[in-house]
Amino acid sequence: MAQRFGGKFSLTPQDSPSKTRPAPAPSASRDQRRAGMLGLSALAFLIPAFWGDPRQLVLSLAAGGVLLAAAWTTREGLRAAEAFAARKVARRPALPRKALGAILTGGALFLGGLAQHPAGAAMTFLNPALFALAGLGLHLMAFGLDPMRDKGATGIDSFQTDRVARAVDEAEAHLTAMKDAILRAGDRQLEGRVNRFADTARQLFRSVEADPGDLTAARKFLSVYLLGARDATVKFADLYAQNRSTQARADYEALLDDLETTFASRTTALLAGGHTDLDVEISVLRDRLKYET
Repeated sequence: MAQRFGGKFSLTPQDSPSKTRPAPAPSASRDQRRAGMLGLSALAFLIPAFWGDPRQLVLSLAAGGVLLAAAWTTREGLRAAEAFAARKVARRPALPRKALGAILTGGALFLGGLAQHPAGAAMTFLNPALFALAGLGLHLMAFGLDPMRDKGATGIDSFQTDRVARAVDEAEAHLTAMKDAILRAGDRQLEGRVNRFADTARQLFRSVEADPGDLTAARKFLSVYLLGARDATVKFADLYAQNRSTQARADYEALLDDLETTFASRTTALLAGGHTDLDVEISVLRDRLKYET
């Protein structure tokens, strides 16, 4: 098997395998790709639109546009549902996007059906209505409904949960900005390195979501440290894209190593603190039971 050459005089110095192996880039899920195919099906309305009368043109273009909106809404709903499933504690989506996508799909098929029937024809609305119901049902069968209930929120103060949700959303925005910025460096290894740090940071997010009381201890990690990491990534990416400085790259990788170690240590400390609190609660409860008996 061919192996890429690397060495002292290569354009990209060859590092150890553990450092050069990039993390797998996040890809769209199978359901998200299917939602993309739903958007492509809008061509079935858009292309023939220009071979009919003005009424068919307007209705077909409207059907194609609504179907594109349905595909985009469904894709966003799938992303929200996957994020909901990944978190231990999560609120149901405020807007049921998958259900809205199903309604839009039915509306697109209704408009498309109307376009195929001349004005004034008998039973003009019956077939389009049947198409709409079929599209609505098939969409729900293919993509399902949005989460309808909060997850893991029983016994947790809703005010605290909302504070954690806002803090995690802000932290996720910083991670997204880091990933976008490192793309300008044009280095797949660095992109993988940032992805690995993001995975470590998200472990801290999940720990805070599981115990909102840990937010105070982790707030500076979710805001100050990630904000600094984002700014450092932006400056490094711009500098590295210009001069490919090996020293700047080494300094940036060292920063990511320090951040990853610090975040992992904080996550471990929070988990250990939660176990200690549980031991205290169990001990107090046992003492009370002994006193009652």
